[in-house]
This record gives sequence, C-alpha cells and structure tokens, in this order.
Amino acid sequence: MTMAPMTPMAPMTPTAAERTAVRVELLVDQRWFTVCELTDLIPGRGVAALLPDGAQVAVFLDRSGRVYAIANRDPFTGAYVLSRGLLGSAGGRPFVASPLLKQRFDLESGRCLDDEGVVVQAYATRTRAGTGAVSAQVA
Repeated sequence: MTMAPMTPMAPMTPTAAERTAVRVELLVDQRWFTVCELTDLIPGRGVAALLPDGAQVAVFLDRSGRVYAIANRDPFTGAYVLSRGLLGSAGGRPFVASPLLKQRFDLESGRCLDDEGVVVQAYATRTRAGTGAVSAQVA
C-alpha cells in the first residue's frame, strides 16, 4: 500500500465569529464581571455561574435575546436551582419559576411574584462584543 505524501496544513486563523465573540457581563460590586459567552446561553434556558465572592448566579437568555441574571439560590428551599427554572411572563414582566416549589421570580427586580415579602438579588447585565460594542440592561 502506498501512502500519499502529507501536505502541510495552512495555519489556523480565527474566524470572524471568534474575533467578535460576545461576552455576557454582570455588574458585581460596581465592576463588570464576565460570566460567559453569549453563545453559551440557549434561549429560554438558564445556566449557573460562580461569582468572584463564591456566590452563584442564574443567567438567562430570553427568546427575544435579552439577558437576565438573578441569584441562583431558591429562598424557599435553600437549593441552588433557579437556573433550572422555566421562563415565562406575567403582565409583561419576565420571570423564572423555581423548578422545586414553582414560585415565580421577576427577572428584572428579583421580587417573588407569589410572595411579595421575598426577593432574590437581581443583577444589571450587559453584552460586550470583542469590538468593544456594549448593550447594557439594568435590573
């Protein structure tokens, strides 16, 4: 069996998408902190991220492309599960329903829609392209 000679491969160069990756950032202690790439998020689903102080945050991308972030800890059970909740809206306000007891938390304010005395931390979010372009969303 005769093997064909190997030809050298061209050096790999970043694609346009790699050069303009869009980062998701949260405002934490008056500083912007990158938690993930926008492509890591799936519309209608959440992911959990770890902040520099060890706190967990739930990050969501809604179907219109808006990013939200709230604390990941469900205050009713103490479990870190809000990132696994279902997204919805009530009266035009986006919320996540806890996967355990189904309480709904407003994604903009962190206020529980089912018990007004309960609030989880909501974070201001922004997306930043590798080019420096910014799209900010304030919680």
